[in-house]
Amino acid sequence: MNDIEISNSCNKKNIMEIAKKLNLNEDLIECYGKYKAKIKFNEVKSNKQGKLILVTAINPTPYGEGKTTVSIGLNDAFNKLNENAICVLREPSLGPVFGLKGGATGGGYSQVVPMDDINLHFTGDLHAITSCNNLISASIDNHIYQGNKLNIDENTISFKRCLDVNDRALRNITINEKNYSYNTGFNITAACEIMSIFCLSKDLNDLKYNLGNIIIANDKNGNPIYTRDLKLEGSLTTLLKDAFNPNLVQTLENNPVIIHGGPFANISLGCNSIVATNLGLKLSDYVITEAGFGADLGAEKFMDIKCQKANLKLDCIVLTVTTRALKHNAGIPKDKINIENITAIKEGLPNLEVHIDNLLKYTSHLIVCLNKFNNDTEDEINIIRNLCKEKNVNFEVSSAYIDGGNGAIELAKKVKEICNLENDFKPLYNFNDTINNKIEKICKEIYHANKINYSSTSLEKIEYINKLNLSNLPICIAKTQYSISDDANKLGYPKDFEVTVKDISLHTGSGFITVYLGNIVTMPGLPKNPNYENIDIDENNNIVGIF
Repeated sequence: MNDIEISNSCNKKNIMEIAKKLNLNEDLIECYGKYKAKIKFNEVKSNKQGKLILVTAINPTPYGEGKTTVSIGLNDAFNKLNENAICVLREPSLGPVFGLKGGATGGGYSQVVPMDDINLHFTGDLHAITSCNNLISASIDNHIYQGNKLNIDENTISFKRCLDVNDRALRNITINEKNYSYNTGFNITAACEIMSIFCLSKDLNDLKYNLGNIIIANDKNGNPIYTRDLKLEGSLTTLLKDAFNPNLVQTLENNPVIIHGGPFANISLGCNSIVATNLGLKLSDYVITEAGFGADLGAEKFMDIKCQKANLKLDCIVLTVTTRALKHNAGIPKDKINIENITAIKEGLPNLEVHIDNLLKYTSHLIVCLNKFNNDTEDEINIIRNLCKEKNVNFEVSSAYIDGGNGAIELAKKVKEICNLENDFKPLYNFNDTINNKIEKICKEIYHANKINYSSTSLEKIEYINKLNLSNLPICIAKTQYSISDDANKLGYPKDFEVTVKDISLHTGSGFITVYLGNIVTMPGLPKNPNYENIDIDENNNIVGIF
């Protein structure tokens, strides 16, 4: 059976039964049908503080590395060991669902359900975020049209509209009104500032403040104009009020999963909401979460931005790898990727090695997890095991894709052991470092570049941010996900390369500075053979084609 057939054949429990596993009574739950619910997080009373486990991976390949699959399998395994555990994940975006990547609810016998609902409209969170974002853009244009009391310089408008669909035609647009004109564009919703604000706000009051703190443009004297100057923050918060409550669903094995927030990791933050993570820590002894793309993107941002903003300390990192990903890094073509190839595994190992070295800069509490498939051989697995032994790093195999929670039992036991060690987690940099120092620490210590070049535009932006006394914000780098460098073609562990800071944008609402490396776009396009060609409703009224 394929993923959606497995999902449709499972025995789902009423969401209230799942809530009871977390000791949540019906007053704390708002149901969206039988299998989805919102949790009223601000009414949950608990002094529990669970252990926090991050699942990340080497650089992504066309074959998928299985962070979500491993996360869900690990959650099921903990529950099989009678441990109180929960998985906290991101919400999928319609862009990848209908585009190239497909759904984002795990795979095989390690999935969250209802799979089709989660991958499509779910509880409407991304629609609410899209509406909130576009209300700001409409208000900016309306203010200028109605007389421009704030003296907005339309040529400095930095806030863009958004849409949760890949549409390259909207990357660059021109707004034409009778008395003004300016160039702008659309971001995909998963990369917009409202999404990152949604994920980095700690409560409703914090959300309202952050929504009002977005710089949208400058006036004609060069002074910043904020959303609060348009008296928008009340309406914006109202649009997000219900969406801000985390979503509760279940695994195929009927264990609880919280899904909330969905920023991309190559452009934006790459991890779920602070609200959802803190809720999980209140409700369970072990919280398994994941961060998008490779450890150089999602994990770095999770540890350097989210952990510092939310005062979180990681107890364990699980670094996911597959034999197919290592072969891809060695240049093996698709038609030979499932054939045993010891040489290729060895040649692809440097990509795993660089991520191990990077993560050890944050904590020694690291375990490498091979996400196992049927074609993997013991000789191939032993090559990876031996590297981990040489580097004195824990190693375990998970077959959760094939075996569900039973396939991750040994992984869960090792993760539990690691979580009980004394916590030694530390971020890579301090927020109070200079902007240039923070950029260089990430580029040199995580990407291993030997030189950072700055465009004249980026230097002007740094000067502007320093002038506003906002240099103490963290750095969110936007770059390709396929390489630790800023060049998607540099696979494995590239050496002696330069990166170029092409542009910088200031996000005062979400509280970080985005640094653009290489040729990165904030509105993806659809591929030649998009996944929407596969999606349909069959004769039994079941959705098919989402994978």
